[in-house]
Amino acid sequence: MQLYFTRHGKTEWNQARRFQGMLGDSPLLPQSYQEIDLLGNHIAEIPFEKIYASTSLRAMKTAQGIQARLSQPVEIIYTDDLRELGLGDLEGQSIDEMHAKYPEALDRLRNHLDQYDPSLFHGEPIEAALARIEKVVVAAAKEHQGPLLFVGHGASLTAAIQWLAGKSLAQLREQGGLVNNSLSILETGQDAQLPYQLTQWNDASFLADQAGLDALL
Repeated sequence: MQLYFTRHGKTEWNQARRFQGMLGDSPLLPQSYQEIDLLGNHIAEIPFEKIYASTSLRAMKTAQGIQARLSQPVEIIYTDDLRELGLGDLEGQSIDEMHAKYPEALDRLRNHLDQYDPSLFHGEPIEAALARIEKVVVAAAKEHQGPLLFVGHGASLTAAIQWLAGKSLAQLREQGGLVNNSLSILETGQDAQLPYQLTQWNDASFLADQAGLDALL
């Protein structure tokens, strides 16, 4: 079975360089809807059995936009367990200002998750985020037969996809972070036992048409 993963469309806070996290949220940018359409068109003929999405509005809107483009639209199952990594006091704050305040902790968030300690700002441990996302993905893979699509967030999905592929905490950021509306694919056998096989990572080639469109406007 193939498991598809995408990060939500780019938001106003992404553009303004503000942390969103588990509870923070902001509207999608107008151009994000065009990129969501491109992603939806790219995977329109895949016979998904279900879509699973975070309950954050930015992910819900992304999932709904993709759903509308599918040749065979399917049910979206919303779950809090696919939400972004909880960032505690950082949520809604300037990324640059918080990096100046917590340089070591935020460097580890980006590069060394095995050493990441969010207690200074009351954030969620990475192990907790991995556990909740693993629970959703593995249960869904065991329940269904066909391809599945998961719509989530940058920090949590970047780590979770690599984790499900058998990487250690120290390796989860080695391939960088997911870009908005990119596509990653894991494959699993019928028993859905971990680890899964990572067959595609962070592909955004189908969004190149949007760059060309932007240049013409």
